[in-house]
Order: sequence, then structure tokens, then C-alpha cells
Amino acid sequence: MKHTVEEIRLKSGAKGLLVDVPEASVMNTRVQFRAGLRFAKRPEIYELAHVVEHLSFGANAKYKDEQDYEADFTKNGAYHNAWTSDFSVCYETECADFEWDRILDLKRIAITTPRFNEEELKSEKGNVKSELTSYLNDYSRLLWPRLQTAIGETTPTLRERIATLPNIDLKDIREHYRRTHTANNMRFIIVGKIKGRKRRIIEMLEDWDLKPGERFDIPVDELHTSEPVLIRRKDASNITFGFSFVMDRHLTEKEVRTMDCLNHILTGTMNSRILGQARKRGLVYGMSSCISNTNHNSSWDFDGEVNEEDGVELFELIGKELKKVLSGDIKDSDFEAAKSYALGRYQMGAQTTSQIADFYAENYFTTGDINNYERIPDMIKSIKKDHLVNLAREFKNSGIEAMVAVGSCEKALIQELSSKLKI
Repeated sequence: MKHTVEEIRLKSGAKGLLVDVPEASVMNTRVQFRAGLRFAKRPEIYELAHVVEHLSFGANAKYKDEQDYEADFTKNGAYHNAWTSDFSVCYETECADFEWDRILDLKRIAITTPRFNEEELKSEKGNVKSELTSYLNDYSRLLWPRLQTAIGETTPTLRERIATLPNIDLKDIREHYRRTHTANNMRFIIVGKIKGRKRRIIEMLEDWDLKPGERFDIPVDELHTSEPVLIRRKDASNITFGFSFVMDRHLTEKEVRTMDCLNHILTGTMNSRILGQARKRGLVYGMSSCISNTNHNSSWDFDGEVNEEDGVELFELIGKELKKVLSGDIKDSDFEAAKSYALGRYQMGAQTTSQIADFYAENYFTTGDINNYERIPDMIKSIKKDHLVNLAREFKNSGIEAMVAVGSCEKALIQELSSKLKI
């Protein structure tokens, strides 16, 4: 959908984007604070931000509990959710256009007037524990925090996170909320029909009663290469793996799209160079690769599952194809096909207000940069093969890499698989 973007700064110090989509019948709103897990005051209450997020739609100045709030919020089909990461807490709402102002006000009430109480704290600590415990059975979720720890990030394992929950009390909840949920630490993106409503939207946002505060800096970790790690699960029927090559710098928008093209060539489809060949040989049902990009570093991540007896052959294939990329051995036809695919995905990527919000949130909440949607096609067309190869070399030669696997096998096998990536 066609749209225009404007950044506004409120008198309170908050900043955000108003994205006008004239044809929209839905309004999507994101409100983000740098208030995530890494901003807990003490390691022993690490999971604090996650609990605050769970309490965000509970008792407040107008509603006695979560059930009352939920009943009123959703009566016309509106949706709300929130999520917590290492650095962010983000609140999302989506509603029909006819009730955009009612929902925006309900969002204000939830975020600015919470009434934290012991009963809801007990319930949500239980819910967070249940959520994290379920991840212990999801091997792909289990391995990535362990990989972060392996390369030097200050992030505990899932079991260590669960162990911090009993240490969190109401005093901690209120302190974290007061310190992080402030006007200067708030960023927002509102996507929908803005024309004719801009003044009213700004007036409503200015009415959010938040203290000034500060925009927190993202912590910087000293990263390093790690030996391969095995998380033993005796009941695991295969090997779930993830490995990363990490650079200690932020990628530009064009660099991310360049690496997206490479990932498409390697794992994007059933005729890709790694996944396609692996499927043809019967080695894996699926595996993928992607780019993660934060303020201070970026990582080239691969993950998948493989049966023990097929692991060596799969990793020999991965190593062989990565070596070809690093030597510049990429067919022109594959490269042009990847760019064509990227153009198609670009055109398909702005069909809803939620997709449009995703496009801008990716960079805006992280660095404050505003992606230019209209210039993406020219950016994709201008990608050069040598730039792609040089980026892959930069990742591989960065000196920061790690592999973590979950399985019932011996560690010697994981070490052997990891050795196939030493190219």
C-alpha cells in the first residue's frame, strides 16, 4: 500500500513516526521503550522486564484487572500484544479504523497508569515461568541464548532466567517501570489513516503522563570465538543446531539486503545451494540462514535439524558451499535470481499496516534511522556480486564465531561438525 512517513517529536521528549496509508482500514500502533532484560538493576532479577511486560495490560487507573481491560479492549475485534527482548519492551495494538482513537486511549491508560499488585504479580510470574519452561522443550529456542553466552554476551540461559523469577517483588517492578517507561525513552510508530487526524493524534500522545527520563544506551559486549557447545538431551531424536559468524559493527540497510540475497542463494528455496542440495540428498527437512543486526554488531546465523547419521555429510556440504562463496564462485544466474526474488518480496511486503510497521520498526527502534521505502528497488538493483562476496568474507574473517547443538550424541560429533566450517 502506498504511504508517506513523517517523524515527529512530542513536547514531552518522545519521538516517533506517523505513517499515512490513505487506503488503510486498520490502524497499527507500536510503542517501544529501551527497557528490556539487560536493563534490570541486578543479575538476580534478570527476568524483571519480562514480568513488567506481562503486567502491562493488567489493573490500571480505569480497570480493576486484566479481564475487565481485555473485555473492553477487544469488544470490536481489536488486538494487543507485547514482547520483551534483551534491550526492548514493545507494545503493539491493531484495530479497525473506526475505533482508532478509543484504542489509542486504552493503550495510553495501560502504559501510563498501571496499578501493579501482588495478586497479578504472582499470576504473571507463574505465566512467565510456564512460558520459559515450555521453551526448554523447544530446542531451537534453547540453543540461541546459549550461543549468545558462548561468544561473550551477558545473557543467562533459560534455566538461569527461570531461577531469577522468585527474586522479583513489587518494589523491583515499580522501580524498573519508573526508570524505563519515560517520555525520552519512548519511541512509537503509528500506521494507518493519518491525514486529517494528525493534530488529534499528536494531542492524544502529548496527553501521556510520563516523566522525562533518558534514552538508554545499548550495552556493548566484548565478543569472542567459542568452542562448539553441546546441550545434551538424552531424549533428543536428532541434532538441532545453530551457528553464527559475528561482526562487531552495524550493517547498513543495503548491506542487510545484500546478505539477504546471499542467504536466498544458500538456503532460500528448494533449488538453493545448501538447502536445495541437502533436500535432494535426503539430509534435512529444512534449514535456514538470516542476518541479525543490532547497534554494535551483526551476525550471520544458520540453523536447522539433522539426523546424527547425516550430520557429517550435511556440514561438509555447508562448508563446501561457503568456501565457494568466499572464493567468489557464484553463478550470475543465481545472483540475478536472488535480486529478482528480493524485488518480488519487496512488493509483497507492504500489503498490511502491520507489515509496513515492521519495515520501519526494524531500524527505527534500534538506531533511529528511517528506512526509505521508495528507494528499496533501486537499492536492490544496485547490489553487486563482489560486494556480496566481500561481506561474506568480512563475516567469516571477523574472528567471532560459535556453534551450539542440542542432541543426545557425543560432543566429539559436534566438534567434528564444527570443524567442517573452518574454511
